[in-house]
Amino acid sequence: MNFFTDKTDVFFTCIEKAFHVSSIFCEINLPFMSSPLTIRWYGVIIAFGFTLAVLFGGRMAYVWKIDINKMIDILIYGAFAGIIGARAYYVLSEWSYYGAHPGEIFKIWHGGLAIYGGLIGGLIAAFIVCIVEKINIPNLLDLCGMSFLIGQGIGRWGNFANQEAFGVNTTLPWGMYSEKTNEYLTSLVNSGTDLIVDPTKPVHPTFLYESIWCLLSFAFLYLYYKKFRKFSGQLFLLYGILYGAERAVVEGLRTDSLYIGDTNIRVSQLLSVALVLVCGVLFIVLTIKYTRNPKPIEGIDFYKEIPLYRYNKKADDARKLFEAADAKATEAEEAAGEDEALKAKAADLRKKADDLKAKYDEAKRIAEEDAARIAAKKAKRHAKKAPVGDDAQP
Repeated sequence: MNFFTDKTDVFFTCIEKAFHVSSIFCEINLPFMSSPLTIRWYGVIIAFGFTLAVLFGGRMAYVWKIDINKMIDILIYGAFAGIIGARAYYVLSEWSYYGAHPGEIFKIWHGGLAIYGGLIGGLIAAFIVCIVEKINIPNLLDLCGMSFLIGQGIGRWGNFANQEAFGVNTTLPWGMYSEKTNEYLTSLVNSGTDLIVDPTKPVHPTFLYESIWCLLSFAFLYLYYKKFRKFSGQLFLLYGILYGAERAVVEGLRTDSLYIGDTNIRVSQLLSVALVLVCGVLFIVLTIKYTRNPKPIEGIDFYKEIPLYRYNKKADDARKLFEAADAKATEAEEAAGEDEALKAKAADLRKKADDLKAKYDEAKRIAEEDAARIAAKKAKRHAKKAPVGDDAQP
């Protein structure tokens, strides 16, 4: 087994020292293979980011009371569908090549996976599993939004190992240069690209921009979840806004974008702008709605309070029915006068109102008892967390 068998010197404008970067993690010689089995850093880094995202998602699923077996189903189907979606997106965007070379379509080890395709494929699979397994879809999307940012933020460093997914030339202090950036830009220039680039000068390390943005966005979403979350799906809408805004900007710097046909419109940039607009509108509309009419988030964060919310709603509905029946009975009694038939009708209405009053009183009692039970549990939890002995504050 041989480690780091290839090396590329990578330079940054503000740093004098070169970084020796290898795209190959190790090569394993197997007796039944004519050439070594190569494991690349790209795959190792992607796997590491995926693992951390899964661990975080699993922990949040436990906290949010989502069945872990159902989450495993979502993970398995979502992962396979994500790979298929990522490849299909790339192949369709480069159909002029793959249409002429269909044998290359399934050779994903040659490169060619698009993150938007992966997200779309994975979400479609998750949506189907949620319907079959009866999982709250908006809640799952919130969990996925935070997990995606972990995987994307770490996974982008695989591009650094391969020296790919970089941008046009820059004079900024963090400009990056290597033999691989030189080779790729030279091939672009020779192909007659419309991009104006100089292979001998530093480029934007766009992988770094996206990595930093994704990790900061994850931290922001997690804090938002702890303090400000108002409804299921809110975190995913924020994910769409944050990631879409970053990708729309950074995609404009890249030299390897996929374009729509023969136009200058970048596919990912167009999708990013659309994502920001759609998610932004939905976020504003739904946040206003739930700020004016706050409700517990169904299924997860306020899991123990959900019955209380339902009991209160049931009591409130019973109260409204009783008040309407009481008003109707009172009106009938006043209009009856000495008419025996009208008196009998008014008496029936009064009896219905009294029955509804009894139902309202029972629903109110249940809601009050449940509220007291939850308050007692909260007080008990706070008492356990309170400092005691020498740690207590005077």
